[in-house]
Amino acid sequence: MSANRRFVIIGGGLAGAKTAEALRARDFTGDIVLLSEEDHLPYERPPLSKEFFVGKKTLPEFTVHDGEWFRDHHVDLRPGTTVTAVDTAAHTVTLPDGSTLVYDKLALATGSRSRLLDIPGSDAAGVHYIRTVDQTSALLGTLSAGKKLVVIGAGWIGLEIAASARSFDVDVTILEHGNFPLETSLGPEMGEVFAALHRSNGVDLRTSTDVKSIAVSDGRATGVTVADGSVVPADAVLIAVGALPNTELASAAGIAVDNGILVDAGLQSSDPDVVAVGDIAAAMHPILNSRIRVEHWANALNQPATAADTMLGKPAEYVRMPYFFTDQYDLGMEYLGHAPRGAYTSVVTRGDVDKREFLAFWLDANNKVLAGMNVNIWDAGDAIKELVATPHPVDPKRLADPTIPLAEASANTQ
Repeated sequence: MSANRRFVIIGGGLAGAKTAEALRARDFTGDIVLLSEEDHLPYERPPLSKEFFVGKKTLPEFTVHDGEWFRDHHVDLRPGTTVTAVDTAAHTVTLPDGSTLVYDKLALATGSRSRLLDIPGSDAAGVHYIRTVDQTSALLGTLSAGKKLVVIGAGWIGLEIAASARSFDVDVTILEHGNFPLETSLGPEMGEVFAALHRSNGVDLRTSTDVKSIAVSDGRATGVTVADGSVVPADAVLIAVGALPNTELASAAGIAVDNGILVDAGLQSSDPDVVAVGDIAAAMHPILNSRIRVEHWANALNQPATAADTMLGKPAEYVRMPYFFTDQYDLGMEYLGHAPRGAYTSVVTRGDVDKREFLAFWLDANNKVLAGMNVNIWDAGDAIKELVATPHPVDPKRLADPTIPLAEASANTQ
């Protein structure tokens, strides 16, 4: 029966490509059509602000599959194709030329887009956003040693681009509205660690700073005006103030949306023939018992297996804990778990924070570990995963003591 079915995937990033791969790995023999807005083969995005920006990787090295793979696996990849509508009643998607494509099952993997900053001058030449390889190349082409880059926003993209730019001696200023970088993701305790990291590497990091406008001369950005009226000079400006999930197609089709496409643990949306995967999926997590949406590479990589099972009518749940990583200067970090603002009451560290060789743990009011982070310590990942997964509380003092194995940090282990 599968040979007579057509599964359509909207979104040509990592999540979309991996969904096609997972379907073929599960012996689905029907038609797979992968519709991608970009003209490139599907690629991974983390290298854009890391290895690609510093010249350590080229696009083919972080492309998910080459063209031959799509041909060999009979995946009808259509780059440069922007879907304009989804009709769930008719089971069709509308293509740019007005024609429609019938589907039996639909996977939405439309990802997210940069949040725009609506201030005077934001549309000038020399103002950049980073979401695609073409955007990254455009910014990279304006920078060289001694040039001035102003980054608006101290989130992951802003900090990673700043670190990469400093590696080839670009003068970098970061302007952040909040009190700390990464405050939303990591809280002030670990935000201060990243603030010190960037300042020690020559970045002019200005927190609690409001941006008023982009200074423009002859149509090109020349700096950024802040609240006190002063102008921070710039040869290029990067706006990195977060991202928004691309849920418009789903919403217009009547699929339930609320800060992402609402899906169950199997990634099925409110429509039984539509799944959502990657950045846009606001999924019920069966272990955390809450709905979460994570804009990180690990979800785009791992969720497609669950989505494929659901599309094929097999029971499936996505149970992996949220995970992300970063590499900035001499700091490598991995984070596992989920500790949003307001959920945790304390942060416990183990190791040498000043030397940036430590572990950090986010605890709730009952001393349950919500999330853990390893910084330049690479043999603690499994132990952190176990601490996050266990429902039992820990003893914060034992957790902080590097002479006590993490497995013995439980409050019940004395």
